[in-house]
Amino acid sequence: MRDVCVIGIGQTPIGELWDMSLRDLAAKALRDAMKDAGLDGPPEALFVANMLAPRLSNQAHLGALIADFTGWRGIEAVTVEAACASGGAAFQQAYRAVASGLMDVVAVCGVEKMTDATTSPVTSALATAADADFEGAHGASFVALNALVMQRYMYEYRVPHESFAPFSINAHQNAINNPNAMFRRAINEQIYKNAPVIADPINLYDSSPICDGAAAMVLCPLEMARELNQHVPVRVLASVTATDCLDLAGRHDLLGLEAARGSAKKAYEKSGLSPQDIDVFEVHDAFSIMAALSLEAAGFAERGKGTSLALDGEITPQGKVPISTMGGLKGRGHPVGATGVYELVDVVTQLRGEAAANQVPNAEVGMSQNIGGTGATVVTHILQRLS
Repeated sequence: MRDVCVIGIGQTPIGELWDMSLRDLAAKALRDAMKDAGLDGPPEALFVANMLAPRLSNQAHLGALIADFTGWRGIEAVTVEAACASGGAAFQQAYRAVASGLMDVVAVCGVEKMTDATTSPVTSALATAADADFEGAHGASFVALNALVMQRYMYEYRVPHESFAPFSINAHQNAINNPNAMFRRAINEQIYKNAPVIADPINLYDSSPICDGAAAMVLCPLEMARELNQHVPVRVLASVTATDCLDLAGRHDLLGLEAARGSAKKAYEKSGLSPQDIDVFEVHDAFSIMAALSLEAAGFAERGKGTSLALDGEITPQGKVPISTMGGLKGRGHPVGATGVYELVDVVTQLRGEAAANQVPNAEVGMSQNIGGTGATVVTHILQRLS
């Protein structure tokens, strides 16, 4: 297996992008990533991450569609779907293609177009990440399922709802300095407490928004990255997927987030690192409860203590475990199929030292955890800046 590096990143702003189609968004992010990599020609393959296009845009077959529209007709191109973890899963396929030696230059793009539809069809489409027979058939929306998990967490560990406020406050504060973020405004604890409830106890600021966006990356072998000398090389140390059952009722441990724990454990083993070695952690904070559970499952906090880490100020860019450094899913936005790639772009931005006001001092190792559904698919990546 060869060492693999990220040599190019690109992204569109996240928001209600009504003037750009699905293919427009993807092509812009990919072209920017190739330009950032210093490459002119097309990659050998393209892996497109998407969840909702067949339902919300009436468009499948995105691999060929986007390759053609970007001017790369003829290359190998496929779509990867793993619900909200699609971006992480697509990146893993790109990584394996290069690491195996089968390909040298590969692109990955996560893209999602959600705001052209009204709330009802978007809610129904998102619910397909849950178990259709045992959850969807009973009317359980995605936010309702996360609310059940949050209710149990608050009961089990005697945690009041306001203890989750620092996750949202940190995400919004970091989004202010990210020109691609959807919500570039600060909130405080009072604003959080007064927010309307969506599904008790989840309120507006516990939940990520419906939005559009695309992010892209270019990967190649380490030797080629050094020859190009376009940026400080960022090497992929580990890329691991783990799964659990889709339905909450079937989980062995409702609050354990076992797929997150399993993928993080294997990622640490493959990289030879531990939680203490991670300088930046991009969590999948689609809901505040998932940020707390992810921190615990990945070994940064004991069970029931994820909110304590946030309350102590340790999740800010100056803290012990910086998370959501460019706004996360709540501040930057959550175009679901693209989110895993956005997380990785943020990690690379930090490791290159290009995060400006949000820069984590001396960041050398970064991790992202991309969660599909309520934790049925979890992809954990660890990346390292090379000198």
